[in-house]
Amino acid sequence: MSHLDRAHARRLRSAAALGLIATLAGGGCTSPDSTAAAVHRAAAQTSPLPTVPPAQPPPRLTRAKVDAAVDRLDGVVQDAMRRTGVPGVAVGVVHDDEVLYLKGFGARKAGAKGGVGPDTVFQLASVSKPVASTVVAAAVGEKTVGWDDPVVEHSPGFALKDPWVTRHVTLADLFSHRSGLPDHAGDLLEDLGYDRSYILERLRYEPSAPFRAHYAYTNFGLTEAAVAVAQAAGTNWEDLSADKLYRPLGMDSTSSSFADYEKAGNKAVTHVRQGDTWQAEFVRDADAQSPAGGASSTVRDMAKWLRLQLGNGKFEGRQVIDADALDETHLPHMVSEPPHAPAGRSGFYGLGWNVSYDDQGRLKLGHSGGFALGAATNVALLPSEKLGIVVLTNGEPIGVPEAISSTFLDTAQTGGPTVDWLTFLGPIFEQSLHGEESPVDYSKPPASPAPAKANSAYTGTYANDYYGSMTVSAQGDELTMQLGPKKQRFSLRHYDGDTFSYRTMGEMAVGLSGVTFTVGSGGRAEKVRVENLDTTGLGTFTRE
Repeated sequence: MSHLDRAHARRLRSAAALGLIATLAGGGCTSPDSTAAAVHRAAAQTSPLPTVPPAQPPPRLTRAKVDAAVDRLDGVVQDAMRRTGVPGVAVGVVHDDEVLYLKGFGARKAGAKGGVGPDTVFQLASVSKPVASTVVAAAVGEKTVGWDDPVVEHSPGFALKDPWVTRHVTLADLFSHRSGLPDHAGDLLEDLGYDRSYILERLRYEPSAPFRAHYAYTNFGLTEAAVAVAQAAGTNWEDLSADKLYRPLGMDSTSSSFADYEKAGNKAVTHVRQGDTWQAEFVRDADAQSPAGGASSTVRDMAKWLRLQLGNGKFEGRQVIDADALDETHLPHMVSEPPHAPAGRSGFYGLGWNVSYDDQGRLKLGHSGGFALGAATNVALLPSEKLGIVVLTNGEPIGVPEAISSTFLDTAQTGGPTVDWLTFLGPIFEQSLHGEESPVDYSKPPASPAPAKANSAYTGTYANDYYGSMTVSAQGDELTMQLGPKKQRFSLRHYDGDTFSYRTMGEMAVGLSGVTFTVGSGGRAEKVRVENLDTTGLGTFTRE
């Protein structure tokens, strides 16, 4: 499998965070509108110029329709929980600047006391991105920065591989994933325990795709832009978020710091599915990528943010965020998903938002968040209808928050779901989480493998500019590999000849992966390639 093939496979695996699924689910499925088509044909016959639709189509939903959908939400959530077993869910709905629904279901931790409520704190995962773009919009409105400012103006040490791109890449480029960085650049460094500053400094080693012509979802590209804004404001990202958004809206349980989530008494812990049960097995500290995935909040707080978004930056009569700066986040800035059929629609990415349009030409905004280590979230807005929903869960991404959001929006628009969203989305999420396969099944060694050399041929220290140093050592008959600032230890199991396998760990884990030593004429390994770390060609270490 080539570097590009592996990168594409990893992109599919992380589609929950990437948000392509939210494009499918965000506003419900509706059939082509024959009336709109007839109007368009009539306009074409009477005018030589194309007609321009209004920026915001008139509202089509009545309060009665929205209320009817809200009345069915309890059943929708309970059905999703019954069918999947996901431990806890919290939901908030806003319509016409009014909070219509705030409710929690299930347990904060499976098998323990403590139920989920409107004030239970969840990790937002990638729903942090549209929250972060709101913070930056505040800074743009105050003229601290501009969306089109080159990042190096505010973060002089920042660099990408191409010097020309380094000089020209803007805040908007990084917030819309069009910088040319490869998909999920830097995430493997985070899994190894490196901090934010180390990871951002290493982005300059990543290979570049065509600038502003290639979409690739990057947590640390967006993080770099957000950090640059904080630097321009003379503060850090965690304080900027609180000063410009959380405190002005009274989002008292919301934070961009993992420590605040950890110390919250009423918090939902992360869970992964083990067969038919859910286990609170992992802790996900996302501080390194806080603007992109490290915020935490409650549905009560998130409903305030929804009101701000749907109110063009106003909250309770105050213009908290400049309307024009916020509007910019809602515009398509990059094609994120080309149509897959002649009549299909493209998916777009704005600034921290997935952007699409429905059959009536209405803007749809949405984003999903997912930690493979145990969280899944979704937000979906129909701005012209002043309608929004947020769903937070404490289980790994299997489609639950998206199914709840889509069923609700479908019901408000058509009286009921157009499809069984959980059944529809489940296989897509299964592919997203587990779709990457190694070119070799390391769990099944060859029937007659070539023998390994003596351990002394492989032991030693190896250097890599991107990943840092690696130490291979022997403990008895077992070889181990140590990586990262915390010296994470991985056992190497012999596979064939000079190739071994190890079990990957962390958010980007893919099961067993290969480690291949290149042995020189002197009988000692000169290089070692770690397959899982080599998705963009940076995974070869050289003996020091």
